This record gives sequence, structure tokens and C-alpha cells, in this order.
Amino acid sequence: MEGPPTAMATDTPRRQPTLDEVARRAGVSRTAASRVINNAPYVSQAKRDAVERAVRDLGYHPNRTARALATRQTGVIVLAFSLGEPAVLADPFFAQVIVGVSAALEDTDHHLLLCLAAPGRGLTRLSNLLRTHGADGIMPMSLRGDDPLARIVEDAGLPAVYGGRPVRGEPRWFVDADNYGGARTATEHLIGLGRTRIAMINGLPETHVSETRFRGFREALAMSGLQPHAVEHGDFTEPEGARAMTALLDRSPDLDAVFAASDNMATGALRVLRDSGRAVPDDVAVVGFDDVATAATTSPPLTTIHQPAQALGREMTRMLLAVLAGQDPTPLILPTRLVVRGSA
Repeated sequence: MEGPPTAMATDTPRRQPTLDEVARRAGVSRTAASRVINNAPYVSQAKRDAVERAVRDLGYHPNRTARALATRQTGVIVLAFSLGEPAVLADPFFAQVIVGVSAALEDTDHHLLLCLAAPGRGLTRLSNLLRTHGADGIMPMSLRGDDPLARIVEDAGLPAVYGGRPVRGEPRWFVDADNYGGARTATEHLIGLGRTRIAMINGLPETHVSETRFRGFREALAMSGLQPHAVEHGDFTEPEGARAMTALLDRSPDLDAVFAASDNMATGALRVLRDSGRAVPDDVAVVGFDDVATAATTSPPLTTIHQPAQALGREMTRMLLAVLAGQDPTPLILPTRLVVRGSA
């Protein structure tokens, strides 16, 4: 006698959740989720907790082959400028930063990739590179306001050491110069020379460096009972320094000193002052900021604030390498100093 027919299994195997689903449930980027799963040290605790909850809730199990690929280092470190013009890399300050970065990488197996992350194709290329694990870490510089570069770096979840600080928020790892102290020293030097009608050519608005240098300038004046005589903004280039100096003279022809937030802008200011018939420093004293190589060759040679541009690049790179090695270094502020020459 035949028994009852054997029942056929009708349940299909349960589909394994994907990394993308874990990321969506946790509310983080795919890269951040991957780094939590691979126990990388450079993810915020809030993101780590959210991803670990999503892994438990979904029953996610990482694919071993994919995990091996995700944790493999590329040997590439990105230095990204939030600027669009390739000519910026010829700027003496940025050129010295690049020299410092290259020196720090010389005895390592890492390679440097320079990126101009301007809105548009530059940002898209960088975003694709970081999203596809094309680099081990990134060093962003020259951020402005609510800069999209900062959001791309955050979403990528890669280790990031900032050159300077963004206006909004303070990153976990950064290297910066003492912009406040340098600007205050420059202004105090002009006050010490007996100047009282002191103007400033500041840098780009919505940048931490410009805001901090203006604060040092303003507070040094306030301590002596003075107010800023006039302020113009430029973009840290020589032509903008000349334009700003022209505007200052039109508005305040009686000014007797100028603090420029970069040597490039100070050089443009010197040219306009000379063309206007004003003697430097007799009529107008001028102090710059950076101490690039050309500061000693202007006419007259430029008094300026020295900031260690090579050291900035070198220390950024050392800090990033330490993060890649699983360490948690402390942010670093590099000292600045006054270099007195003929312009003040």
C-alpha cells in the first residue's frame, strides 16, 4: 500500500541583506558602514552604534571576499584643495605645502594625488574616487563656508586630516597655523611704530583663516583703544591685493598702515601705493602674512608674519599616516613669528 505523497518544500531560502541595506537602515553612507563592519578606527561612535544596530536587526553577515577587498589599502593619499584654478598650485604658499607633504611621504609606500575639488566635475571626480575606495585617506584644504568638499569627505568615511579648519565645526584631526596670534602680532607691530589709521586687506569671506586673522587684527587694535580704519577683502592673489588697496585709498586716503592677510595681496598693495606716490614705509607701513620667498624681494622688502608652510604639509601627512596606523593623534597648531623688513 502506498503511503501519502511526500510533501514538496515550498519555502525559498531567505535572501541575505546587503551592505547597502545596512547603510540605509543606519542612515550612513555605504563607505561608513563598510568601515564599521571592518572595525576601522576612524568612524564616529554615533555612526558605529547605528551600523552595529542595523547589522543585528537585519542579521547581516559580511562576505569574506568583499571584506578583504574593502580593507585593502590603495597606497594613495589625496591632497584636495577647494579651489578651481590649476594656477593655484603655483602659489608659493600652496607650493610649499606640497613640498612638505611630498617630503613626509618620501620614506613611505604611499603616493600623493593632488585634486582641485571645485564645484562641478572636480567634486564629482573626487567623490567617485573616495566612494570606490580609490584612496586610503584625504587632506582637504581651503574650505569655504558650507563647503561641499566637507560633506563629501564626511560621507566617504575615510580618515581625513584638515589643513586649516572649516568655518563650521571643528574636525577631529587638523593641522593649522596660529592665524590669530600672527595677525595680532602684525597689528601690534604697526601700532608700536606709531600708526593709528590702520587698514586691513583680508582674505576670502567665509573662510576660517580670514575670520581668525581679522579677529587678531581687531583685538590688537581694541587693546590700544583703536578701531579698524577700513577693511577690504581679496582672494589672496596679487591682483586682488592691488584692487583692494585701490579701494582703500579711494575710501580712506589718510590711512597710514595696512595689514594684508597674505604676502601676495601685500605685494599688490605695495605696487598701488608706489604708483599713487606714497612712500613705504614713511607714508604707509605694510605688513603681510606667509613669508613666501618673494617677500624678501619686493620693493621695499616686505615685513611679514612667517607661517611654516612646509611644516604644515609635513605635519598633516604625518598625522594622516598615524590615523591610518590606527592611532588617534591630537590636532596641532603651528607657531608663527614676525619677520621685520623694510616695508614696516
